[in-house]
Amino acid sequence: MKKRMKKSIYAVFDIGKTNKKLILFDEEQQIIDEQLHVCTDVLDDDGFDCDHLPRLTEWVLRHWQDLRQSPHYSVKGVNFTAYGASFVHLGADGQPVAPLYNYLKPIPEQIQQQFYAALGQSPDEFAADTCSPQLGMLNSGLQLYWLKYAKPELYARIHTSLHLPNYLSYLLTGEKFSDYTSVGCHTALWDYQRRQYHDWVRREGIDEKLAPLTKDSIASVVDGIMVGVGLHDSTSAVMPYLAENDEPFVLISTGTWSVTINPFNSQPLTPELLRRDCLSFMTPRGQATRASRVFLGREHDYQVERIAAYFHVKPDFYRSIVLARPYDETSTLFTPACMAGTGPFPDQPAADWDLSGFRTASDAYQHLMHGLINILLESIHLVWQGEKTIFVDGGFARNPLFMQTLSWNFPKAEIRTLEVPQATALGALVHLEQGEAWKKTQLLFT
Repeated sequence: MKKRMKKSIYAVFDIGKTNKKLILFDEEQQIIDEQLHVCTDVLDDDGFDCDHLPRLTEWVLRHWQDLRQSPHYSVKGVNFTAYGASFVHLGADGQPVAPLYNYLKPIPEQIQQQFYAALGQSPDEFAADTCSPQLGMLNSGLQLYWLKYAKPELYARIHTSLHLPNYLSYLLTGEKFSDYTSVGCHTALWDYQRRQYHDWVRREGIDEKLAPLTKDSIASVVDGIMVGVGLHDSTSAVMPYLAENDEPFVLISTGTWSVTINPFNSQPLTPELLRRDCLSFMTPRGQATRASRVFLGREHDYQVERIAAYFHVKPDFYRSIVLARPYDETSTLFTPACMAGTGPFPDQPAADWDLSGFRTASDAYQHLMHGLINILLESIHLVWQGEKTIFVDGGFARNPLFMQTLSWNFPKAEIRTLEVPQATALGALVHLEQGEAWKKTQLLFT
């Protein structure tokens, strides 16, 4: 009987805060399988929720072993994408010595005050240099500072601290690297002006705990399988769009947060832009990318619940509304309830939007969409440079009122959606394939 040939595939481990996924792609970048792993949180050594690192590690290694031994697949490459602002701390034996601390875990106020007092510059200047507003443990560099002064015995045991995507790569290769996308995501580690680690990182000896930075996308080749270095998820999600488009564009990634990313805007951030919820990310090659964010999805869901309750309609009433209406200036001004301290208007206090002036739930929802878009427009214009193409992905891309109302405000731009299933995972695959192509090119000229 003729032996059946194995199917050549790529694998991507896409690690989110809630869901962990293994996604298999064929050579045409089509998804052929997806496996989901829900990992229940545990408590860290201070009693705060965190991801279960041993269970996550075991899950990745088990699937890696299964893939290598699969009778159906021949794996060409594997890569990783994961949430940022998270470190795995390894001891001298290469094993984790600390929990995978949650980026929502608060840092003691005394530690933060000590950190900023020792900087030799104002917090605003530091935030502008590092594109990192004061976000506590979300500034993951401060996690190492906190460990150094709050848990010195544990800190002394740390040989290498790897960002989460790079740790997943290390599990398969034994190679320790830091990638630019992870270093550049509001970590407070990187000086964007000088394009190197900030002075405080060296002054505190933090750089001695960090793995070497690499611009390569491939960490190693294991048994003929390319293993990627890993990517921060926000950067990874943009890469399929960059691969498909030669002209400049802006991507609005919608969900609980709406994040507008302009891969072609590398202008430095000012303290005022940081205050208005702008961030900088880094590309895999270390170039700055400007982004802005607004708490759009959360505000939408909250107000939809209020409208449904007020007018006694089903919570999904808005899904049947397909035609947008022009803004009604006689209606009660929309006032957000969930955005205080965030977005382009951080000083606007939370308020109760008055629904009594609307006749129907549909009227209120039309007004809500205009109100949300007006806030989003301010956020978009903080990063937009006149690009003629604006992509929208995520939940709002399937909302006809959102898309119509947005397009009215950009009459000279094309508002587009691309059906990019699992864009974050696909971005990690695109990055891996780009590394493969680059290495082949180098071989031709050596």
